[in-house]
Parts: sequence; C-alpha cells; structure tokens
Amino acid sequence: MRTRIRGVRVFDGASTTARTDVLVDGPVIAADDGGPVDAEVDGTGRTLLPGLIDAHTHVFDGGLELALRSGVTTELDMFCLPPNLARQRRLAAERDDVADLRSAGVLATAPGGHPSQLMDAFGAEEAAALGDGAGAFDTVAGAGQARAFVAARVAEGADYLKVVVDDGALSGARRPTLDAATLAALVEAAHDAGLAVVAHALSAAEVGAALDAGVDGLAHVFCDAAPGDPAAEELAARAADHGVFAVTTLAYFEAIGGSDPDHAHGDAAGPGDALSNAAHAVRVLHRAGVPLLAGTDANPFAPAHGAGMLRELVLLGAAGLAPEEVLAAATAEPARRFGLTDRGRIAPGLRADLLLVDGDPTRDLAAVGRATDVWRRGVRLPLGPSGR
Repeated sequence: MRTRIRGVRVFDGASTTARTDVLVDGPVIAADDGGPVDAEVDGTGRTLLPGLIDAHTHVFDGGLELALRSGVTTELDMFCLPPNLARQRRLAAERDDVADLRSAGVLATAPGGHPSQLMDAFGAEEAAALGDGAGAFDTVAGAGQARAFVAARVAEGADYLKVVVDDGALSGARRPTLDAATLAALVEAAHDAGLAVVAHALSAAEVGAALDAGVDGLAHVFCDAAPGDPAAEELAARAADHGVFAVTTLAYFEAIGGSDPDHAHGDAAGPGDALSNAAHAVRVLHRAGVPLLAGTDANPFAPAHGAGMLRELVLLGAAGLAPEEVLAAATAEPARRFGLTDRGRIAPGLRADLLLVDGDPTRDLAAVGRATDVWRRGVRLPLGPSGR
C-alpha cells in the first residue's frame, strides 16, 4: 500500500517544513519518487508529525487502543506484571489498531516498598482494570540480589530497568526503600546486561540518590522544590552534569490534584502544590540543558491513555517550552533516549508511525488534539475531522 500525503506541513521531530509531500510505502516512510500510489491524502491546512511516544505509562487491557486513537503510537511502560505484559506484547505485535509497546516489566523496589501499598489496596474492580489483579511480585532485599533480579527481568523481555527511590515521605506514609548500595548494584547489573535504568523519584533528595547511583533517566520530575527554592537549580545542574533525561509527567501531577495520593496512582503532594512545583522543575531542568521527555504516568484510572498525552503537551507549553520543543519531547527525544532508532522522526527508511492533525501545532499545541488520521506501521486509522 502506497499513500502520498500531499501539500502538508511537516514537523519531522526537529524542525518544520511549511509544505511538502510525504510518501508512505508499506510499513515505512519512503523518498517520494513521483510514482503512482494507492491513495492520496490532502494535507492542506494540516500538519504531519511523527507518532507520539508516551515515555511513562502503565499498560492495561484497552489502554493501547485508547493511546493510538489520540495519536500515541508507542507507549513506554514502567511497571507491568508478567502475564499482562505478555498479553499486551502479543496484542501490539499482531494488531496495528493499537499502540506499540516497550516495558520495564517488574520494577525494582524493596520488600514492602512502593508500589506494594497500591497493589495490596486494589479491590476486585481495580485489579480487573489492571488486567492481572494484584498479588506478589519480585522485590530486592539487598545488593546481593541485584544481579539475579536483573537477570530475571532480562529473561522476561524487559527493555530497560526501573528502580524505585521513594521512602513515602511526600505522601506522609513511610515505606521501605532501596538503600544506596542496592541501587548502585542494580544500576551496575542493568548496565552490564545492556539495559538503561530509569528511577522513580519524586523528591529532590530521592533524585539526588538516584543520580548518585548512576541512573540514566528520571521517571518523573521532582515536585517538592517550590519556585524560589535554590535546591531546584542545584539539582538541575547536577542532573545535567550526570547526563540524565527526565520524563515530565505533569499530567500525572495534575491528575492527583488534591486527592489522597495513596488512593491515586502513586505519591506526590509535598510542600505547596505538586503541579506548580513540578512545572517549576521542568523549567529549571530545561534551562540547565537536561533532555525532557513527554510522559504521563497513564494508568487505568488517571491520567487516561492517549488523552493524558494531549494534556501533557499543553502543560509543557504552559511551563515555558516552545511548541517545537514540546513536540520533540513527545517524538524524537524519547525515541533517541530509549534506543528506538526506527521511529520518532519523519525521514525515508523510518517506520511509518505518523499523526496528521488539523492546524499548526508548532504555533498552537492544542492542534495535536485535532487528529484526523494516524498511521501505525504504515496502516492508516482514520479518526474523522474531530480527531475522534
């Protein structure tokens, strides 16, 4: 199937071309040879983007379909129990009407550490929404268990490792957490196995511990340093020096709002307003040169898969990023940082994961929510003029 998208504005993951043609040839983007095509799509007044990549989600039954219908063509899952992960991987491999998937599988946490309290609290309805139910999962009791834990993640097909650095202080409920020696051992074992390491850390102190351990990225920005607190600037400079990336998850901080953070998906709150503090962290990290990746922490409850990503982009714009910077954070940047060399940009030879929207999101980020078509592996899913 060859499809030409004619006369369309293109954001290619880094820069914008005002008007051009793009050829989709089977599952890939191709150089336009001017030859015949099976279908043409009028791009007048529209913008073509790489498919969005949500850099922090938790996959569940139905979530990958929701994601694709909002233009998210790849989700990076940060914790998934093995039976659910196997089911979602099969779905993503066999169908093109759902988003693609990469996953950390089972995250590394101390016995009784986050998110054990959430798994234990899930009732039957919540367990069903997760697709697996609650139940026990592997934990790490000390540095001596790090290599075996990482080997088990490799065996289950994890694409990267997530470690939890969270003592529960921000939620007012102290929990066990990985100590410095165990964190360092996990990072070393993961790197030896060829896995990048992403840390769940919400406070400035927890982010500092993650940086000390040598992690590659942060699954959230920190949310306990208010504007005017010098700790934020200092921590951003440290993160830049360590060469880590940060997943923004502003939609998550907005979603938990004033709710009980332990009933919501995770922890946050802390001094002041979590969203305001997190947006400030985004600004200082950005100024320091830390690569930012758009992610939502989408889960079965809130934020929603797909729709949460559209909100994330608007929140990043409100935090001070220019529209092209926001779009890069949702496309080329997560692809680069997670080794997805076949996507995240629009260029010949790359996978045809594409999003067509009405309007110009390089000037108005809300236009990303006006999707008309999405392509996943070259297969077109028309969404209609309203994007739904």
